[in-house]
Amino acid sequence: MKKRRNNRRNMPIATLIKNYVDKKSGKVSDSRDEIKWRFRAQDWTVQKKIMAAFLEGGKTDRHWAYSELLDLWDSSFEAKIRELWEQYHEERCKWVVIRHLPLDYVRQNMQEFTDERDYYFVSIRLAKDKDYVIDREQLSDTDYLSVLYHSGRGVDEQEGLDILYNIVRDYCVEGIDRYDVNTRWVVLMDELAGPVHLRDARLAIYYLEMADCSKPVLAFEEWSNKVIKAMNDSEEMKSLTPQPLLDNGYDSRKLGILRKYAYLALDDKYKSPTDPSPDEMLKPVERCFYIDDDDMYQQRESLLDSSSYNPGEDIPF
Repeated sequence: MKKRRNNRRNMPIATLIKNYVDKKSGKVSDSRDEIKWRFRAQDWTVQKKIMAAFLEGGKTDRHWAYSELLDLWDSSFEAKIRELWEQYHEERCKWVVIRHLPLDYVRQNMQEFTDERDYYFVSIRLAKDKDYVIDREQLSDTDYLSVLYHSGRGVDEQEGLDILYNIVRDYCVEGIDRYDVNTRWVVLMDELAGPVHLRDARLAIYYLEMADCSKPVLAFEEWSNKVIKAMNDSEEMKSLTPQPLLDNGYDSRKLGILRKYAYLALDDKYKSPTDPSPDEMLKPVERCFYIDDDDMYQQRESLLDSSSYNPGEDIPF
């Protein structure tokens, strides 16, 4: 078996491609595996031949080629991708269509892009046309800021500040189960997490800073510090009995205090009559997860940079 493998390693890549394309060669499977193993080491001309051959293959091989085309796109593949998309409407082919095909074609196929995250990726491309009107209702707060940043549009300072406060309001009303908290402020139990440490707030701050919109960030951080002070001075905080490190129940109670005092500090325009009372927000939540900023940003941006594509990802943009 080892000798057989070594023989394949010595076989010219052109021969492997020929054996893969010839379905009667009896060597399709072995050639496929060896081609994939060698793919990244080939020059661009050979890589194009390999991807073209795989696009003519079965579903699994087409899917592999789609993933490679995200980074290794060439306009010579446009007609074939159109043909495959219109024939099969495969998910991974859709990623290539959204990312690389002409904008007019993307617009013509908008009715096909109905999955939850499709509009986000489509709008990143379409929003580069300054006349394109972004459908705000189809985007979360952080997705909206991401689209503005990646499309080169500016961010209105008041709108940026409103987004930050609305993120906090959603957290206060809906609970920690929808948000993570940065680990750096909660691993040590004598540290308090404030509004500025909420996961979606961190993402919003990231995009605002990347878009050179720092004034709302500074105002929000100052407001967050006032919330933390109110938490420290509160009777609820003073009545908490310190617990062992990484006691999730103790941590949940502190996050309940954060919910209450962040909500109380919000301007009334961010509140709704149907919101729970501040005291109801003190109730412990079922779970709380923590995430490090660096990991969060890398995961987020890797969706837009397929060079870090992981086959397990749902959407490798």
